[in-house]
Amino acid sequence: MQIIGRGFLARCLSQAFTDRFGEVTAIAAGVSSHSTVAPEEFAREARLVHEVLRECRQRHRTVLFFSSASWAVYGTTGALCTEEDQLVAPSSGYGRNKLALEAAVRESGVPYLILRLSHLVGRHQRPHQLLPGLTRQVRGGAVRVQQGVHRDLLDVEDLVDAVGRLFGQGVRDEVFNMASGAPQRVEAIVDGIEKRLGTSAVRTYIPGDTAVTRVSISRLRHHVPGFRPGLRSAESYLDGLLDAYVPYYAQGPAGQR
Repeated sequence: MQIIGRGFLARCLSQAFTDRFGEVTAIAAGVSSHSTVAPEEFAREARLVHEVLRECRQRHRTVLFFSSASWAVYGTTGALCTEEDQLVAPSSGYGRNKLALEAAVRESGVPYLILRLSHLVGRHQRPHQLLPGLTRQVRGGAVRVQQGVHRDLLDVEDLVDAVGRLFGQGVRDEVFNMASGAPQRVEAIVDGIEKRLGTSAVRTYIPGDTAVTRVSISRLRHHVPGFRPGLRSAESYLDGLLDAYVPYYAQGPAGQR
């Protein structure tokens, strides 16, 4: 697999697929923060995607494109959001950009796989990302929590497993939500971090309405039977993530090589 990018996701894909799926180009670069509003950042990602699509068309390659299954695309809703939902109307520039790039991939004539990701968790994440950021705040004794906010956490190892199985089956020209399917309250995530660190932090609560995005992973589980998050309860899946990664991020930069 040819992997474009140098960040967390690119590193995980490189470790798993360097010698597999040689006909695939994965775009693991671009705008990574949902809070980004700079038009030049979106334009830079669009140029990259179009360049990769032109190359893949010329070389008869398959493209793997990562979109978003977060509120940025689906918004806050009590209903399960599916990949076929035609009424998606993102309220953020990040979400609109991702859907526009999805359309470009689908219309390019290049074989593709589009994966809409929830919030990935794993080794080598950058300090500003959710779990390393919350762990750092708890260790520092103070954490900011926005009331009512939920995040669907997905182990990057489960993503890698699903990617390998999808390409191994020859699945192409499909869009999948890639998530655990079980959004977690941020307060519960902080509780779990405190438990594993044996400490508690002073919490500053930011008022807000309940914000939760629930996505369906039924299409993914149809193609990837036994997709691992679906085999565990929401609580046990969160426990497994925190057991695996909180001690890692608690070591600080020196232990995260």
